[in-house]
Amino acid sequence: MSIHPSAVIADGAVIPESCTVGPFCTIGPEVVLGEGCNLVSHVVLDGRTRIGARNTIYAFTSIGISPQDLKYHGEPTETEIGDGNTIRECVTVSRGTAKGGGITRIGSGNLIMAYAHIGHDSQVGNHCILANAATLAGHVTIEDYATVGAFSPVHQFCTVGAHAYIGGGTIVTQDVLPYSLTSARRENKAFGINKVGLSRKGFSPERLALLQKAYRLLLAARLNTTAAIEKIKELDGPPDAKEDLAYLVSFIERSERGVIK
Repeated sequence: MSIHPSAVIADGAVIPESCTVGPFCTIGPEVVLGEGCNLVSHVVLDGRTRIGARNTIYAFTSIGISPQDLKYHGEPTETEIGDGNTIRECVTVSRGTAKGGGITRIGSGNLIMAYAHIGHDSQVGNHCILANAATLAGHVTIEDYATVGAFSPVHQFCTVGAHAYIGGGTIVTQDVLPYSLTSARRENKAFGINKVGLSRKGFSPERLALLQKAYRLLLAARLNTTAAIEKIKELDGPPDAKEDLAYLVSFIERSERGVIK
């Protein structure tokens, strides 16, 4: 067994010899780890928490902590995690509540990315991905092979169906259909040049004026992108301003995902 001397492990915790417990980890008395788990550093495991085999848990993650629920008064509820999960930095997993079923459960083979939160009594299946800062309120169900995109909160009692994909930044307030691609509307728009910022960086009035002409062609001239590029190439000005236009055209032409206009 590899346990760093700075780790704090309570009497009663079960840690197989195949596990690695890194610096400054804290493990409570009712925690049971499976074979081959790796706690990288600064991991907090608390409450009645059972974790399966071959899980890797990164720094500043807290699992089995008290639920963020004013109705919780210290009842002996649980957290259960399966095998082969990767749980990245600063993830929080709250244990269950007495009125919510009493257990928060995570299956096997999941990737839970940095700053994700799994609220009390939530049920996460197998082979799911919770991207950075995905947030599950209490009582959420994530079925097998589903993906919750970055910065996507899921409302209490919602279910995300199997194989669903939720795009980043989507607020989920109803159940998400299985097999679906579900995303918030993306109405991003370019509004012209960053004139104040560019001026502060020393762009001359001539450079700014030529960039403004280019952006009017790109955004306001009712030209498609290809036609706008051809018009931009015809613009003339000082050498440094023409370099700006060349860079703008090059950026658009090499874009593989298209540009926001």
